[in-house]
Amino acid sequence: MKLGHVGGHGHSGRRGEAAVRSYLTGEVMNSPFTLAASAEMIYADLPFVERLQRIKAKGLAAEIWGWHTKDLEAIAASRVPILSMTGYITGELIDSDGADELLRTARQSVEAAAQISCRSLNVHGTGLDSHGLPVRPQQVVTGADWLSAARTLERLARLGEETDVVFTLENLNLLVDHPGTPFGLARDTIALVSAVDHPNLRLNLDLYHAQIGEGNLVELCCRAMPWIGEIQVADVPGRCQPGTGEVNYAGIARALKDMGYTGTVAMEAFASGDSDAALDAFIDAFTD
Repeated sequence: MKLGHVGGHGHSGRRGEAAVRSYLTGEVMNSPFTLAASAEMIYADLPFVERLQRIKAKGLAAEIWGWHTKDLEAIAASRVPILSMTGYITGELIDSDGADELLRTARQSVEAAAQISCRSLNVHGTGLDSHGLPVRPQQVVTGADWLSAARTLERLARLGEETDVVFTLENLNLLVDHPGTPFGLARDTIALVSAVDHPNLRLNLDLYHAQIGEGNLVELCCRAMPWIGEIQVADVPGRCQPGTGEVNYAGIARALKDMGYTGTVAMEAFASGDSDAALDAFIDAFTD
């Protein structure tokens, strides 16, 4: 299903990442990766901007989900680096009207991202509701669906090139959190992103979801490496910080370093207890 390049090679993600790495200070700079944490899942008892500030105080960049429910002016004023945000509001990859809607709200998301200097925008195989469930569940994906999805992602990559951002396609687990989501497995997202093969469309390789759906994480990272835009982590079971479950994240960190990966690793996880301690455990797992 190789569709080939649909435009020139940009480097917006690398430039943004380098700027963040030069901005961050302290112990995290001993990491070979750019480390970040989702403000959606930790410090949940605090106002949102205060969550961002607490993440920054740990020497980390931050990530957010839906921008349309946020005070973007307040986020910008916090001067916390935002590495990733959701890159659409509604829409999907397969249906033609849904694809048009995805592109329409993706363009709105690009404009919003510019307000907070975010260069990476995340999308999924279909739209998700407030509980993370697909708006239109689909258990069977046809060959025609695959081609439609790839063409929609080509359009998204062109938009990324035009606007100097990178869209990432995230894998999701189907067994626990997101049943019925088309193109949910990492092998599906790798197939689509590698088929489009454009620098403004990359993988958001979520190792929490992959462990539930597929496992064999080091080999998966190796296979996905040419197309990875960022890696997200949480332990299994429970979706809490590294060290609370079965995944050897320190071993994965060593393997990623050996593979030459120097991009973003973000903790998208709940804190099993204290949020500061959760971030410390994440930093320890991904710092030399």
